[in-house]
Amino acid sequence: MSEWWRGGVIYQVYPRSFQDSNGDGIGDLRGILGRLEHIAGLGVDAVWLSPIFPSPMADMGYDVSNYTDIDPLFGSLADFDALIEKAHDLGLKVIIDQVLSHTSDKHPWFVESKSSRTNPRSDWYVWADPEEDGTPPNNWPSVFGGPAWEWNGTRRQYYLHNFLISQPDLNFHNPDVQDAVLAAMRFWLERGVDGFRFDTVNYYFHDEQLRDNPPAPREKETPLEVDPYGMQFHEFSKNRPENIAFLKRVRALLDEFPGTTTVGEVGEAHRPIEIMAQYTSGDDMLHMCYSFAMLGPEFSPGHFRSKIENFFKGAPDGWPCWSFSNHDVVRHLTRWEGHAVTPDALARLAIAMQLTFKGSVCLYQGEELGLAETELEYSELTDPPGLRFWPENKGRDGCRTPMPWTEEDHGGFSDVKPWLPVKAPQRKRNVAALEADPASILHYYREFLGYRRGNPALVGGEITFYDVDKPVLAFARHSGQTALVCVFNLSAKPRTLDLSGLPALATLASVSGRAALDGGTLELEGNGFAIIECGAGFDPAAVSLTLV
Repeated sequence: MSEWWRGGVIYQVYPRSFQDSNGDGIGDLRGILGRLEHIAGLGVDAVWLSPIFPSPMADMGYDVSNYTDIDPLFGSLADFDALIEKAHDLGLKVIIDQVLSHTSDKHPWFVESKSSRTNPRSDWYVWADPEEDGTPPNNWPSVFGGPAWEWNGTRRQYYLHNFLISQPDLNFHNPDVQDAVLAAMRFWLERGVDGFRFDTVNYYFHDEQLRDNPPAPREKETPLEVDPYGMQFHEFSKNRPENIAFLKRVRALLDEFPGTTTVGEVGEAHRPIEIMAQYTSGDDMLHMCYSFAMLGPEFSPGHFRSKIENFFKGAPDGWPCWSFSNHDVVRHLTRWEGHAVTPDALARLAIAMQLTFKGSVCLYQGEELGLAETELEYSELTDPPGLRFWPENKGRDGCRTPMPWTEEDHGGFSDVKPWLPVKAPQRKRNVAALEADPASILHYYREFLGYRRGNPALVGGEITFYDVDKPVLAFARHSGQTALVCVFNLSAKPRTLDLSGLPALATLASVSGRAALDGGTLELEGNGFAIIECGAGFDPAAVSLTLV
């Protein structure tokens, strides 16, 4: 199926933290290879590997020094080939990260670029003269704190770094740069990968005039933020219209390899859904995009509804990929714990919601175990933002701690002390223990993933929302073959709804949780949810829901 990605489910692996196979405390490709059956057994379609390329690891691999090799920390190209082969044998597609907006300052391209103003790669990165007083050329900030410009004494110019100082930004206005990164992608496609996840896909181009960013619009006065990056509207440092033409080049390359796909990460706080829609609209752009729209603290029916409706309003022919957790944010069971009856009840509600939204889905390793964020001490941190902005921002290490496979020391992840600790709360929710419990969240993930895979309305059907008072989110998923009415109680308190217009034979699906349907009355316990099967030919507009 060439469009397996449409409605598909992707499982993200953070390689450093999945399984250590050689006793150095860091996960690797051989470790992933030995655990692929766990991933395939969930019933997902693909695995996405966070960066595995050679890197100084200043940003844990998101500072690439060679785009066409494997870092020895993770193994070799032979190990990668073996992983691809086994994944394909298990029916899994393999997607790998592409970090194209910037490289490591140790990349040979940058070493050459910074050596003079006349070398062949002198304009492969974004260089700019200082102002008359020696200050940077504009007001652009770095995501990781401070200005986005760093002085180089050899060239006597500033270079742009949207992230760490050691992550200089490539100059995508140079066609040679575009050709070079496309060639690197071709290398991996020819090696058998099934697609790419593009890191910070909206950061590739900058404004050639280097104009100042304006302040971000504010509805009301807010206190100074921990990190002032969000105080600007990033009109000129990213989100540039020139990106569209390059993304079309990316899609043309992928089209040479049928069955491959792309998913872009849109790093944008002010208009993420608009950019997601723009980047996926039509058959010559990216296949999918995701943003941080559902990766924040907000947990309300209006929030989820608006993101989905606004996306498809902006791109009726586009396609989103929805995530609740990943390697960049606090795990969702911790972010939303204030709405939970119990962690497991919230975990069931969340995955049922995510797997019934219209779009594709990305799951993050460990969420199938109901893992919460790991509480770390400052002395245990490795992540640059956490080290810089502690304690207001504790960084991303808390969601990156190793996968717990058993209750042994270090959770069966490694025989030695791992790069981040596996603490007791996470170790308790290990794979072996949950496998032994038929009622565990792990088995529920498998059950609902199987239910989704067998239901055309959930994989690619339409979505129609109902107007219901909060805290209830309700919508229909429908295709020509089947229709479902999905109702979710986003609070810890029970709720009762009157439903009218359901077909006489409507039934509550077995994947429903903490719900009872009696005629036209639906009882939802705290975090309860109902998946109501309505059969073929059902008109979603015939149903009305009222909160009693």
